[in-house]
Amino acid sequence: MALQREGFGEVENTVRGVLRDVLGLSEERVAAFNEATPLFGALPELDSLAVAGVLTEIEDRLGILIEDDEVDGDMLESFGALTRFAADKALR
Repeated sequence: MALQREGFGEVENTVRGVLRDVLGLSEERVAAFNEATPLFGALPELDSLAVAGVLTEIEDRLGILIEDDEVDGDMLESFGALTRFAADKALR
């Protein structure tokens, strides 16, 4: 269980880095994100065009494949939801 928790922290840091790099957000702003921080619809930088870039970069950095039918509003609703989705894929 500790290993999985450690892996989750790595995934969380990766997702933070992707949001920072792809959306051009400041380190401070991304560091303040928590589980409940709203993303899609709340961050003007994360529009429908930016979603593809964010997901592609998550795939590249975590070595995962995100299928088109897995992408939905729930997954992009909050930082926690996106991180859990990525962790579920990466830590299988």
